[in-house]
Amino acid sequence: MSLSRPRWLASAVALALLASLNPGLAPAAEAVGAGGPRAAAGAGVYEAESGALTGVTVETAAAGYSGTGYVAGFDAPDDQVTVTVPDSPGGLFELTVAYRAPYGQKTASLLLNGAGHGDVVLPATDQWATAAAGRVLLRAGDNTIAVRNNWGWYEIDALHLTPVAPRPPHQVTGALVNPDADAPARALMRYLAAHYGKDVLSGQQDMGGVRWLEENVGKAPAIAGLDMMDYSPSRVERGTTSTEVENALAWDARGGIVTFAWHWNAPSGLIDTPGKEWWRGFYTDATTFDVAAALADPDSADHRLLIRDIDAIAVQLTRLRDAGVPVLWRPLHEAEGGWFWWGAKGPGPAKQLYRLMYDRLTAHHRLTNLIWVWNSISPDWYPGDDVVDVVSVDSYPAVGDHGPLSGSYDKLVSLGGDRKLVALGEVGPIPDPELTRAYRAGWSWFVTWSGDFLTDGRWNSPDFLRRVYRDDPHVLTLDELGDWKNAPACAATWKVVNRWPGGYQAEVTVRNVGTRATAGWTVRWPTSAGQGIRDAWGATVTTADGTVTARNASWNGRLAPGGSTALGLIGTGTAPTPTPTCAAS
Repeated sequence: MSLSRPRWLASAVALALLASLNPGLAPAAEAVGAGGPRAAAGAGVYEAESGALTGVTVETAAAGYSGTGYVAGFDAPDDQVTVTVPDSPGGLFELTVAYRAPYGQKTASLLLNGAGHGDVVLPATDQWATAAAGRVLLRAGDNTIAVRNNWGWYEIDALHLTPVAPRPPHQVTGALVNPDADAPARALMRYLAAHYGKDVLSGQQDMGGVRWLEENVGKAPAIAGLDMMDYSPSRVERGTTSTEVENALAWDARGGIVTFAWHWNAPSGLIDTPGKEWWRGFYTDATTFDVAAALADPDSADHRLLIRDIDAIAVQLTRLRDAGVPVLWRPLHEAEGGWFWWGAKGPGPAKQLYRLMYDRLTAHHRLTNLIWVWNSISPDWYPGDDVVDVVSVDSYPAVGDHGPLSGSYDKLVSLGGDRKLVALGEVGPIPDPELTRAYRAGWSWFVTWSGDFLTDGRWNSPDFLRRVYRDDPHVLTLDELGDWKNAPACAATWKVVNRWPGGYQAEVTVRNVGTRATAGWTVRWPTSAGQGIRDAWGATVTTADGTVTARNASWNGRLAPGGSTALGLIGTGTAPTPTPTCAAS
């Protein structure tokens, strides 16, 4: 959310570099520094001391560097080192920075071919270390990569480029962590899973922004972003009212998808002085509420207030459940930033509060319509696979920066073990969909924040919004959702029925879990080196790019709701234990 707080997540800037993606590394037995002599370096290693230096110097005092030295003196805004990657065939690469940061954690800015390419965080260390800097898409020919001073006083040894390997198939199945999830929630999750990695759902925060898009762009987003903020008891007792549930009901009636955040006004301890008014009570600096102390003492008044507030929100979510409206529920957002009271005491209390909320809403209030969206990127803050359906992050890079956020995407894929959907809970500039595809960052959805981020023509220009909403075939809008609640749906389970040295027999059961009969189905699962399919029946089975695909036979594609069929196969190698995905038509 962007309610007057600093933007905290920088990302890649939009690049006009959509060259063909060749995964081969540029020949670099010798690395060439921009404007400097050739220097001996390993393939894909580009020594900083051989680069073009602006306001920085080469030093050798800190032992352990590679090459002939390192670059230091990053203390002025324009200080930078630029290296050249020569004669590249083009392609997608992982960038790693070898560095030393003896004066605490620092941040460096990156430029790719002269254009801003986001930041890299350099954790504190008095030894030489490496920091992942995300991906770079190189064009054919020469490319330049620069490290520019941001939060200075660090030392740069070298840049490492490694070809990006093909991404293995996602393991997202569409199952929800709440086993009692209702039919609309399951239908929404299946829909999201079916489009994951292929399409991105557009979203807009608040109904005013939705109307602005319809009037000025001619399209409505697939997702409406709403807020439980004014249902917080410490706001209600001061006179606030809200129509956000009515907005959600109306949006669902139009066939749209609803996501809710909760700017949870602190249950008590509102400071309520100029600059720290009661209505800013979700901010850490506007309340004395101590979430750690409240959680530590279940008999305390503040603990009871936590439960009171959760129960108040449950009343509103129950209205949506009873109306058949599933909710992408994103509570305790941006916890690791610390600017909200629920994250002010560190990851332990934040995770404990999230799990308390999960238990209270699912077990006590029987809210079966929630898809649980976690909204922090650090593993230390992650509350656990058993209470999270979707992992997400909020991103507010610089004005006009439409980069793919591939580094954040990869971290979230890893956080969820590639079994969770990955989404952008909030954005300022929308990531360019062409770039996200080029960088293999398959965001499930984005929700653009309201106000100037949408309407001022700087954060997202009118031409860019039209290209995203009207011209890109992989950005889904309201009119393209279809009847997602009643779409054909299937699930698949895997069972090994026999095994022997060098082979096995398996059975895959396909079941219609939707409300309509299927016309056909497709089941996929990953395979590893040394594994193969020798024979199959009940389906047409193919293998390509590490994925086995089974499509229905002519006689078993139609399944009535609740109906099932099975396919069998003889495999070679060690019997796998995959979690198959299933898509119905």
